[in-house]
Formats: sequence, structure tokens, C-alpha cells
Amino acid sequence: MLREAEPGALYPWVRRASYIELGLFVALLFFWLTPGFPRETFIFGLGHGIGYLLLLALIWVAFIRHQVPLWLLAATATPLGPVGSVVGIELWDRSRARRGSP
Repeated sequence: MLREAEPGALYPWVRRASYIELGLFVALLFFWLTPGFPRETFIFGLGHGIGYLLLLALIWVAFIRHQVPLWLLAATATPLGPVGSVVGIELWDRSRARRGSP
């Protein structure tokens, strides 16, 4: 059985990185769907790709240290990507707040 995850020193970094990566993803979608921005599409696509891999690595390390639950890593690794991580973080924060956890 997995040990219960409790937010630690990496958790604020996971939160920040998730929101930054979501911003890069939204910008990429905007420039990809809007005609006439091939350079911006490339720049934000590269930023999103590198940022996504760094976010996955950060969440993996936080999981290994029992600072985030395994399902957060799974939600991030799905096709939802940064959307899954942000939604997962918000859901986890709300469930911990209901239980009275820090």
C-alpha cells in the first residue's frame, strides 16, 4: 500500500510549474489555431514540450518523496497534460481543506 502523500517543500513548486505550463499550453493553442503565427507556434510549442517534460519530472520527484499522490502524476501524464495537473492540484487542495489538513 502506498503511504499517504502530504505536501512538502516541492509542492509549491509543483503548483507554480503546473500553472506556468498551463499558460504555455494555452498560448500554444492560441497561436496554433490562429493563422499566420508559425514562429510563435514553434516557440510556444518548444516551450510547452520542454516545460511539460520538466513538470512531469518535478511531479515524479515529489511523488517519490510522498509530497503528491500518484494519481496527480497520472492525471498529468494523460493527454490532458497541464490541464490535468492543475485540476488535480485544485481537487487535492479542496479535499485536504475539507479534512482540515495543512
